[in-house]
Amino acid sequence: MSNVLDPAEKRILLVVDDTPDNLALMSGMLRNEYKVKLAPNGERALQIAIGEGQPELILLDIMMPDMDGYEVLRQLKRDARTCDIPVIFLTAMSAAEDEKIGLDLGAVDYITKPVNPAIVQARVRTHLQLKSARDFLKDQNAFLESEVAKRTREVVAIQEVTIRTMASLAETRDNETGNHIRRTQHYVRVLAEALCKNPIYTQMLDARTIESLFKSAPLHDIGKVGIPDRILLKPGKLEADEFEIMKTHTTLGRDTILHSEQELGFEIDFLRYAKEIAHSHQEKWDGSGYPQGLVGEAIPLSARLMAVADVYDALISRRVYKPAFTHDEAVTYIRNGSGSHFDPAIVEAFLTVTEAFQEIAANYADPPPSE
Repeated sequence: MSNVLDPAEKRILLVVDDTPDNLALMSGMLRNEYKVKLAPNGERALQIAIGEGQPELILLDIMMPDMDGYEVLRQLKRDARTCDIPVIFLTAMSAAEDEKIGLDLGAVDYITKPVNPAIVQARVRTHLQLKSARDFLKDQNAFLESEVAKRTREVVAIQEVTIRTMASLAETRDNETGNHIRRTQHYVRVLAEALCKNPIYTQMLDARTIESLFKSAPLHDIGKVGIPDRILLKPGKLEADEFEIMKTHTTLGRDTILHSEQELGFEIDFLRYAKEIAHSHQEKWDGSGYPQGLVGEAIPLSARLMAVADVYDALISRRVYKPAFTHDEAVTYIRNGSGSHFDPAIVEAFLTVTEAFQEIAANYADPPPSE
């Protein structure tokens, strides 16, 4: 039984040498085991390397006219199509400094001329095995990266559905607010992107944090699910005792999210901002807000952003107990509240994106009231 492999099964080698006798010699010692392609110069070698039936290993002479082996290797390494093909130099240059040049350029090995057939066979076999191992690991890494990306997308989707479901629950209890949840979500993102241009907040508000704020913002009023209908749906101004009950929606919201985490037995990172926003978005910069009367930067940044977004939207929205403010009137109100109700730095950022707020309000406008 012949040990010669079917040519279709043979691995492809490229031998590059400007001497025909050397090409014939290398082909003769390798062709029984491999499919051998031959190139008499560097230019032809580069053409073969990017062509159909790409070689898995290149045996490359150094001393060639026009384009030497070093330059061929440089060009192979610069091309994404060929940069991973291992290259073994064939050379009569045996000085250590010559080998160092080649190895620094990316060659995997040296074989000194005149060649020893057994050495050539052993080196070729070794480097093809190494290439197979590298290719396997590369494929495995690509597969794992793909799987991680897929699972990450699934987790993100679950997070978004969870938030949207919880937010919708609050929205159904207070249907007068319409698209308030969607508008405030987009206001918060625009506002955070504007604030991150302030050097003080650049590191705090990276892209990942801003995205988390955007996803968490819809839960700011989740605590309203715990407010009695007689108060939540009252068509008029609340009495003092009723307002005290309404104020508890901030703590109820925080505790609702916290309870969900406790059921799981661990904290969920993406809900951190949701808890902050739900609990503290009614706090005021001067300490006159609720539920804790926090002052200034003691109020979480996420909640300070939501305070501006929430008040702006409440002002421009019609309610049974008040007409809608115009956009300009709402902007003036927020500007005048800088340093008392709102964080001055956030108001400053808000004033640079008021047109974006107006556009969001138009894009997510509430449907006209039914007759």
